[in-house]
Amino acid sequence: MKSLGKYLLFIGSLFVRRESFGTYIKLILDESIKIGVNSIFIFAIVATFMGAVTTIQTAYNLINPLIPNYIISMVVRDMTVLELAPTIMAIVFAGKVGSNIAGELGTMRITEQIDALEVMGINASSYLVLPKTIAAILMFPLLVVLAAFLSIYGGYLAGTLTGVITGFDYSYGLRYDFVPFNIAFALIKAVVFAFLVATISSYKGFFTKGGALEVGIASTSAVTNSCIAILCADYILAELFLNQ
Repeated sequence: MKSLGKYLLFIGSLFVRRESFGTYIKLILDESIKIGVNSIFIFAIVATFMGAVTTIQTAYNLINPLIPNYIISMVVRDMTVLELAPTIMAIVFAGKVGSNIAGELGTMRITEQIDALEVMGINASSYLVLPKTIAAILMFPLLVVLAAFLSIYGGYLAGTLTGVITGFDYSYGLRYDFVPFNIAFALIKAVVFAFLVATISSYKGFFTKGGALEVGIASTSAVTNSCIAILCADYILAELFLNQ
C-alpha cells in the first residue's frame, strides 16, 4: 500500500509546476519518435508472425467438416482485435519501451541530473515524465492499429499460401458478424496500457537509489510490474465493457 500511495502521489506531481506549452511540444515530439517510430520494426515482426501462427493453429483445430472455413478468419479477427493486438503487444511494449524509460530515468537519478533540475526550480517529474506519458498514450494506440492490421494480413498470407483457407473465405470471415465496438474497446485498452507502462516504468526509474546495478534492477522491476498491471487492467476492462 505504501508503494501504491507513493505511485499515486508521483502521478499527481506530474501536473503541478509545469513548464511552458512550447517546451512540452518539443519534448513530446522527441519522445514520440523514441517510443513510437523506433518500435515499429519489432511490432511489425511480432504482429505478422502472431497472425500467421494463429491462423495455422486455428485451422489445425477446426477439423470438423460441418464448420465452414471462414470461421478461421473470424476467430483470428476477434482474437487479434480483442487480445493479441492490444494486450500481447502491450507486454512487448513494456519490454521495449518500459525498460528503456526506467533505465534512462534511473541513470539520470544516480548521476544526479534529476537533482540538478530540482535545484534549478524545475519540477523534474513533470519535465521528464509527463512528455513520455503523453507520447506513449498517443503512439501506442497507433502501434496497436498497425499490429492488428499486420496480424490479420499475416494470417491471410499464411492461410492462402499454405492452402488452409481461400482468400475469399478469409475476407468473408473478417466481415462476418463483425462488432464495431471491438475496435473502440481495443483502443481504450491501448490508452490504459500505455499510461500504465509509461507511469510505472517512470516511477521505478525516477526513484532508483544506488548505482549501475540498481538501474538494471529498476528496469527489470519496471517490466515485471508493468506486465502485472497490464493483465490486471485487461481483466477489469473486460468486466466493465464486455460483461454486460
